[in-house]
Amino acid sequence: MSDPSFSEVEACVFDAYGTLFDVHSAATRVKDDLGEKADALSDMWRFKQLQYTWLRSLMGRHEDFWQVTGYALDYSMRALDMENDSLRAKLMEHYLQLDAYPEVIDVLTRLKDAGKKTAILSNGEPSMLIAAAKSANIYSLLDGVFSIEKVGIFKPHPSTYQIAVDELKIAADNISFQSSNGWDAHGAAAFGFVVVWVNRFDQPQENLPAAPHAEIKTLSDLLRLLSL
Repeated sequence: MSDPSFSEVEACVFDAYGTLFDVHSAATRVKDDLGEKADALSDMWRFKQLQYTWLRSLMGRHEDFWQVTGYALDYSMRALDMENDSLRAKLMEHYLQLDAYPEVIDVLTRLKDAGKKTAILSNGEPSMLIAAAKSANIYSLLDGVFSIEKVGIFKPHPSTYQIAVDELKIAADNISFQSSNGWDAHGAAAFGFVVVWVNRFDQPQENLPAAPHAEIKTLSDLLRLLSL
């Protein structure tokens, strides 16, 4: 994993789910209702959500991330014998109001103060991304909220990363892309971004082309890379 100079970075673009927002906070809020299966449900929900994005992209059968998130939750509740319409509705509602990780507001504020452009680039459907950003009080700290719905295929397809280049009008090698998802970090590096893998949970490196350029534990460490 190389560690290039970040001195030419003009914009910092972030994956949303798992990077800025804690995807497990939805289940945490109703943990008493979920009982002992809460963690298993949350883990399976996330796994199936991502799996369905990849499979639908390969099948050429795109539906937006809100629908995919619901399908993944339905599967997970069925698999764990937890089917409950009221609980499903609560979980989906909470997914629109996920908690931001503790360092996120400070990091975005510091980046803005330093003159860096900031944006989200996510699989998320636009309205769900805006809802989450507003709920977490970070919407005003962003120059853009970009969704793959613009191209109709999920990450890590190269066309999804091109959205940030086109919208920000900044070259790929002047954009630092941050993701907690290893596969996303590799996809972004293959595209041409300067990539920071936010390895929050000490995951092993993926065996995929184009490794990320730096690995950090939390987004606070991004400030060090940028000498801020």
